[in-house]
Amino acid sequence: MAKSPRAMSRGSVSPEGILREIQINLLECKVCFEKFSTQQREHRPQSLSCGHVLCLECITALSHPLLRKLECPFCRQLCSVDGTSHCQVLSDLQELLLPWCPTSSAPPRGAKGGAGSAVGLAATALRLCTLFGGWGTLINPTGIAVLGSSGTTVVVHDGEDRVVVFSPQGKKLHSFGRRGRASGEICYPVDVTVTPCGHVVVTDAGDKAVKVFTSRGSHVLTVKDCFLMPWGVDTDSGGHILVSDVQAGTLSQVKVDYTHGFILEHRTAISDLQHPKAVACCQESGNAAVIEHLPHDTHPQGRQKHARLRVFSKDFHLLYQTDSFSLTLQCTVRLNMSGVAFDRDGDVIVIDSSHGMIWSMGKLQNGPALTPLVGDHLIRPAGLALLNETLVILDSGDHTVKIYSAKSDAGPII
Repeated sequence: MAKSPRAMSRGSVSPEGILREIQINLLECKVCFEKFSTQQREHRPQSLSCGHVLCLECITALSHPLLRKLECPFCRQLCSVDGTSHCQVLSDLQELLLPWCPTSSAPPRGAKGGAGSAVGLAATALRLCTLFGGWGTLINPTGIAVLGSSGTTVVVHDGEDRVVVFSPQGKKLHSFGRRGRASGEICYPVDVTVTPCGHVVVTDAGDKAVKVFTSRGSHVLTVKDCFLMPWGVDTDSGGHILVSDVQAGTLSQVKVDYTHGFILEHRTAISDLQHPKAVACCQESGNAAVIEHLPHDTHPQGRQKHARLRVFSKDFHLLYQTDSFSLTLQCTVRLNMSGVAFDRDGDVIVIDSSHGMIWSMGKLQNGPALTPLVGDHLIRPAGLALLNETLVILDSGDHTVKIYSAKSDAGPII
């Protein structure tokens, strides 16, 4: 969980943006995401003995009814309910800012940084409909995928069973991939994808391998001895696996016979990448997107984080590229691109982990058309999957899966 509010750069954020950040980071409970309120007793901000702040309702829900103690969900310190106190400074801040705070913390739609028009997901208003997971159910999750059109969600994390499968409503169905290096075990999972035929593919940085399982967790195949540090993974519509190798600087394509569990072909599709991590494949066009994390000395402004997005055709010819510095010239917020996906219209969607935002960049033919999609309730998004007009986001900041949809019947927040 995040232990402190996200850093804000006053030079790059408008006053309205700063107010919005204060609302999200300081004036709402980071467990239930309800705004603090002095009028409603259950939503009053309460300080734990460790210094973190929750609403009174969440403190009551998390505490032991007899021992009257709870483990802080942020720092894991054991705190006494009787030792909590009303956080008056947040209540005063809320009253002070109330006349100037925006009525909604949603990002402004239609605010673009480049040429083009908003289509696909960028043309819809998305809201948080379902939330599940949390500390204990998920521990430091790193990757997420959706199983077919069913909405079943697959997450890899640092738990004893490395892969967890959830129903569309957020109920834990089963888990597999015990911690370890033996056949069928996973040492350190980084990313996960699901093939069109329902196989689960995991990159294991600890074992320097790519591991394939059935949706129920039976081990099918381990691809090893050809990676230095496998990282991002996705599959195309034919089930071919794309894997980035952050140390080798490559993007590999692996063709697998899933029925018999052996490799049909393994080849290096691209070999001149710099620290490639996130990978995505467009199911309609076959285009592939890769995010590279460039050395600090290539950044025009010194030792700031610098990422480059490159989009390739299905034959792995470069179609387009842009980087975080170039995007800064088009947008008031400095994007820290850490994840990428394609929506069903072929638009490129990127994760901005520093600001807790999801952006649409359009199709990129005429340059990026930056449109904010989601900014509500995100702390540190780490993974992204798309299902029709629904965004399924993995938030490593509070170890949850958050589903955003334009549909009013997408399901309850649980």
